Order: sequence, then C-alpha cells, then structure tokens
Amino acid sequence: MRFLYFFLLLLCTQFPGFAQSEQLAKNYFDRGEFEKAENIYEKLLDQEPNNSSFFYGLIATYQQLEKYGEAENLLKDKVNNTANAPHYLVELGHNFELQGEDTRASQFYNEALRAIESRPNYAFSIARTFEKYSKLDRAVTAYELGMRMNPDAEYNIQLARLYGEQGEIEKMFSNYLDVLGNNPDLLPGVSRIYGQFITDDPANDANLTFRKLLLKRLQEDQNILFNNILSWLYIQQKEYQKAFQQEKAIYRRSDQGLGPILRLTIMAREEDQQETALEILDFIIEEAPNEDLKLQAHQLRLNILQETFPPEKFSEIEQGYNALFDTYGNSTALLSLYIDYANFLAFKQNQITKAREVLQGFLDHDLKKFEEAALKMALADILVLDEKFNQALIYYSQVQNLVENDVIAQLARFKVAKTSYYKGDFEWATIQLDVLKSATSQLIANDAMELSLLISENSLEDSTQAALKKYARADLLAFQERDNRAIEVLDTILSEHKGEKIEDDALLKQAGLYEEAGKFKKAEENYLAIIEHYQNGVLGDNAHYYLAELYAGELNQPLKAQEFYEKIIFNYADSIYFIDARKKFRQLRGDEIE
Repeated sequence: MRFLYFFLLLLCTQFPGFAQSEQLAKNYFDRGEFEKAENIYEKLLDQEPNNSSFFYGLIATYQQLEKYGEAENLLKDKVNNTANAPHYLVELGHNFELQGEDTRASQFYNEALRAIESRPNYAFSIARTFEKYSKLDRAVTAYELGMRMNPDAEYNIQLARLYGEQGEIEKMFSNYLDVLGNNPDLLPGVSRIYGQFITDDPANDANLTFRKLLLKRLQEDQNILFNNILSWLYIQQKEYQKAFQQEKAIYRRSDQGLGPILRLTIMAREEDQQETALEILDFIIEEAPNEDLKLQAHQLRLNILQETFPPEKFSEIEQGYNALFDTYGNSTALLSLYIDYANFLAFKQNQITKAREVLQGFLDHDLKKFEEAALKMALADILVLDEKFNQALIYYSQVQNLVENDVIAQLARFKVAKTSYYKGDFEWATIQLDVLKSATSQLIANDAMELSLLISENSLEDSTQAALKKYARADLLAFQERDNRAIEVLDTILSEHKGEKIEDDALLKQAGLYEEAGKFKKAEENYLAIIEHYQNGVLGDNAHYYLAELYAGELNQPLKAQEFYEKIIFNYADSIYFIDARKKFRQLRGDEIE
C-alpha cells in the first residue's frame, strides 16, 4: 500500500513537469530559439520514447537547425521498428525534400502509397500526413487509392474538401453529393460549403457547373435529395419560379407539407417577383390541408394584389376580402385579416371612416392582450392618417401599457414620437426618442437616432423650426401615400431654405419618393446634388449607396454603379453600407466572392 501511494505521488509530480517542459520547448521553438528547444525535446524523448508529441517536436526542431541526419535517424528508427505506421515514410520523404533531394523524397512518398495497396486502412493516416505538408495531389491519391482498394471505405468528405482547395470545383461538388447520398442529414452543413462557391449570378461558372451536375444526377437517380439541392441553388440565384417547380416535385413525393413552399412565397415577394408569389399562393390554396393555412394564403395573396393592382382594379380586392368574410365570419381568429382590410380601405381607397368602423367593431370582443395591442396600433395608424393625432396618441399609449417590455411597446413609443413630430411637437418627440435609443430592437433604436438627429440638427440654426415643420409635413404626406404632394412640399423647402442644414435631408427624402414614382432620372439628380454639396455630411454615404443601387438596377449602368460602390469602400469605411457595397463592387468587377 505504501509503495502504491509512493508510485501515484511520483506520477502526479512527474506529469506536470513533463507538461511544463514541453510548453517551454514549444515557446523556445516559436521564438526561434531552436537550440534551447532541442535540448529540452531530447531530454523529454529520452524519458518518454513513445510520446509522439515529443517525437514530432524534436523532428521539427532538428529540421529548423538543418540537422537532417539526426531527423533521418529518428525517422528510420520509427519506420524499421514500428508496425502499421507507414505514414512515417511520408515524414522521411519530407525530410529529404527539405534538403532538396526530390528524387529520394519521391521514392519514400511512392513507397507510402504502395503500402495502401496492401493495407487500404493505411490511407487515412498517410493522406493526412501528406496534407500536413500541403501535398494535396498525393493526399488525394492516397484517399482515392484507399477507396479503390476497399469499396467500403468512405473518404468522400476528405476528398471533397481537398478538391475544393485544388480548385477542382466539379469534383468537389460531386463528392459532396456522394456524401449526402449516404447522409442526407448533412445537407445544412454541406450547403454552407456550397455557399462559398455559389453566387446569386446564374451565369457564374460554379453555378453552371453545379446545376449541370445536379440535373445529370436527377436523370440517373430520381432521389428527392437532388430536387432539394436544386431548389436551394435556384433560391441562391433568386430564381423562385424554378425553385417552385422543384418544391412542387418534393411536395408530391414526400410528406414535408407546404411550409417550404409558403416560405418561398415570402422570398419571391421580397424580391419583387410578385407573379411567382401569386402563382405559389394559388397552389397553396388548392393544396392546403386545413382552413387555417388556406386563409393565410388568401390573406397574403390579397396583400400582394394591393401592391400590384392599379386603383381601377381595387374593386376585385374588395370582393376578395368580402368573399373571405362570407366564408369565415368575423371571429377574433380573423382579426389580422380585418386589420389588413381596414388598412386597404384607409390607405388605398381613402375610406377612413369605414376603416375605423371595421376595427372599432372588434373593441367589444374578448381579446387577448396582444390581439388588443395589434387592434389599437392599427386604429392609431389610421387616426394618424386622418391627422387625428391626439386620439392616435391615446391608443399608442394604451398599447405601451398592454404589452410592457415587449418590442411592440417600443414600436408604439416610436410611433408616439413620430406622431408628435408630425404635429410639430418636437420637444415631446425628442423625449420619447431619447428613451428609444437603447431599445432592444436595433431597427427601432436606429430609427429613433435618425429622427432625433434630424430634429436636433434642424432646430439649432432656426429657432422657429419653420423648415423642419415643412419637412415633417412632407413626411406625413408620404405616410399618407400622397407622394406627389410630398414632393411639392419638399420642392418648397429646397427653394425657400436653400443652403440650410435641412437641404440634404429634403433631397434624400425626395429622391426616394421619385424612385417610388418611377422618376429615376430625377432621383439620380437629387443623389448627385447631395454628393456634390454634402458628401461630407451624415447622408453622404446614403446618397452614394442609393445612387449605386439605382445605377445597378433601374438605370442599368453597372460601370457607374461600380464607381459609386467603390467610393463608399474608400471614403466611408465606417458606413453601415460598407459591407454590402464591397460585396456588390466585387461582383460587378467579376471577382470570385468567398
């Protein structure tokens, strides 16, 4: 017993010593003090001859000191006296390569590869050792040989990674597809790897190669996995109609439901592919297994029609809402649908009184607090539209009390500030905005800071705040969707308050309204005016970015877009648009985006 206690005590004191000595050796090695590292590693290996960490540390140290003979002796001893470890042949080859003896190095490399022919399970350790010294071609050969000699071996992941590093994109894609064929659950991880090579440009070489490979696989094997990946590819390329065709095939052949197809609708809508979004929704309505999903699709469909139909066709939207009300009634479960309908009446048809009546009919219902908050928020918005600001403020305040500490309460507080700003009560608006600067919602916090800055900057030089009041009026008109009138008010600011601080704000606001009206050349003129006179102001980067987007999109002048994206990169490094601008600049220039 005493002996055992002594033995354990010895081990406990010896191992920390080894660990500290090894770390000291590593520190010396990292600092380039190789003689000191050599001395420690030799002592450590002498005490623990089978410790691989000490062994490789000493080999690397000998090689740094160009003591290749000592390294060779150690390695040959391992080769001759260690069974089942032919990767030492690669280490020996590397030692000769460091001396410029490439022929002898190749002999040992080839001998290591021949070992795989007799024992395929050597492939992994040999390939990994080749990788260690960036011998990617030989590492690939080792893995491929191992799989050829043993059909049950699975090195597709390793090969795919190496093919990617070699630039063998098609082979990389193909091997990852082989991996997924056996392990479809790995699709999310593999998709992230694919995403390093795939861009949103369908004509990109990697995209074309991948699409061709997937279509070929589908012809050979109707595995639903390939439909999933094709859908993913089309989504990356923003080709939602093509993605829809794949998702339909998946839906018909699986039990995954309509969820992915509904998400596809949202993406198509966000990218302004409204016709595709409507087609998808029609499919969902036809296939929906329950009334809730069917109603959700109908509601989204009507929202999209409001964005796409001209006013003379609004009667069709009205009929659509009424058909749903006739079918589903007016229970609280349909509150969201009725809110959408009220907004349609108020904002699109100027039927404000009717819109308020629709919503007020729900005030007597037994509502949950978040339902009541949504209802009162919508009522308040319509009251702002009708310029009944004080009534709107009451409802917004009630929403804050209903859902305290929720992001909806923060949004209601921001709307209190915005409503106060619309009515010219800039002091109360500022008090609310100061609270919101630390809001948990970054979007609300940013909006609060922007509005607060607008008010403060345009109150310093003009104590009457005359220009700011006009700007707030234009802002309200834009909220009311009276864009032409808003543009006229902004014109008044630009003519009567020329050279004042508010000029760049007015130019930027008006440019956005011009874009919504399809007056892209006028928007361009406004952005250029900001860049000419206010490029060092707080809106300089905004003007550059919006102008670049305009050139890249509606004006179809990619070279000019590239020029203005580049200016953001070099002149506005702290801009929130910097990352997007750099990415889009590189895409326009034709760089490979990682």
